[in-house]
Amino acid sequence: MKQTVRIYDTIGDLMDGSTPPGGSLDGVRVLDLSRVLAGPLCTQMLGDHGASVVKVEPPAGDDTRAWGPPFVAPDTSAYYGAINRNKDNVCLDLRTEDGQRILGDLLASADVVVENFKTGTLERWGYSDSVLAERFPRLIVCRITGFGTDGPMGGKPGYDAVAQAYGGLMSINGEPDGPALRVGVPIVDMVTGIYAFSGILLALRHRELTGLGQVVDCTLLDTAVSLLHPHSASHLADGRVPRRTGSAHPTVAPYDTFDAADGPLFIGVGNDRQFRELTRILDIPDVGAAPEFATNSVRLHNLPRLRGLLAHEIARFERRDLADRLITRGVPAAAVRDVGEVLRDRHVLHRDMVVEKDGYRGIGSPIKLSRAEVGVRTPPRPRGSDTRRILSSLGYLSSEIDALIEADVAHHTEDQVGAENFRR
Repeated sequence: MKQTVRIYDTIGDLMDGSTPPGGSLDGVRVLDLSRVLAGPLCTQMLGDHGASVVKVEPPAGDDTRAWGPPFVAPDTSAYYGAINRNKDNVCLDLRTEDGQRILGDLLASADVVVENFKTGTLERWGYSDSVLAERFPRLIVCRITGFGTDGPMGGKPGYDAVAQAYGGLMSINGEPDGPALRVGVPIVDMVTGIYAFSGILLALRHRELTGLGQVVDCTLLDTAVSLLHPHSASHLADGRVPRRTGSAHPTVAPYDTFDAADGPLFIGVGNDRQFRELTRILDIPDVGAAPEFATNSVRLHNLPRLRGLLAHEIARFERRDLADRLITRGVPAAAVRDVGEVLRDRHVLHRDMVVEKDGYRGIGSPIKLSRAEVGVRTPPRPRGSDTRRILSSLGYLSSEIDALIEADVAHHTEDQVGAENFRR
């Protein structure tokens, strides 16, 4: 199924309720006050599915604008560009009284606000939870923090790797005889963004039923703990502390990486039929019929011997050839590929997981819908490129906007060539 990538206008008419057609979230207005990864990923997902998103950046910009090289445009790292498309961009100093007044106008025009400030920041600016609920009863507030706002660790800062360490993920990642390792992608941040996206959708549905908004509370710690399966389930069942198993699975066998003749190959056997099929393809059917390997539990018990037998045979094959033979016969397997190979893969491209528009290149939405459209409307915008237009749509006169810019409360960047900035 191909996703439809449409060309929309940017969100110039955001505040008067005009929205582009087609997406499942058309008409939903999102104020993005977040930085770095979890929040921006969440709001990009909302934008991909049609929501009108306004990102507010401080004068210094989102930290990740400088997280390069590589850079895909002036003042835009590849990191930043990957999670900030489909958003208008306003640059405001929210530490100022005028900036906080404009923030109130933006909140009044929004259905959803996503923020990941330090605990107490919005309250210090005059927008506590109670004030938000009183002034904007339909507003959905999505708060993303490291540890939450209360409890023993409440208010403490947290990055992805900190949450991986504190939340136990590092302890189960790595080779058995090696050190605990951070997962090679910021998985806690990214899944927190996805959880936030899901929570916002739940809150929007609840608002349809009650007419009221609410706080969606997501923390990096909660995400890390939620990702411990099946290790957490095993520990709760028998009390044992899980150990690192490298690429192997703690409760399924064989489920591991093996060295083929020309490189690594992953094989994941999920049931006894798949195991017997594996041994037939490797031309060792007697191993598949042996009582000591007949079921998953006995395979786990005899795993060192089984792994040795399989490794000897797998080493005779080319990895892609064996992977194709296995998966064709219903045995999950794949050559271990690098990122470049993946992003050139024909099936990945068929699934629209690499998208391009006006020189912008990014990863497509993993959520496809059969009736609603999803896609790239605008590349990531330069910092402050929509400040004048959004303030004007809020009712500010041109002279007032000029005064705000002169006072360094608002910042505006002329976007002379728009998406052409992304052409290489």
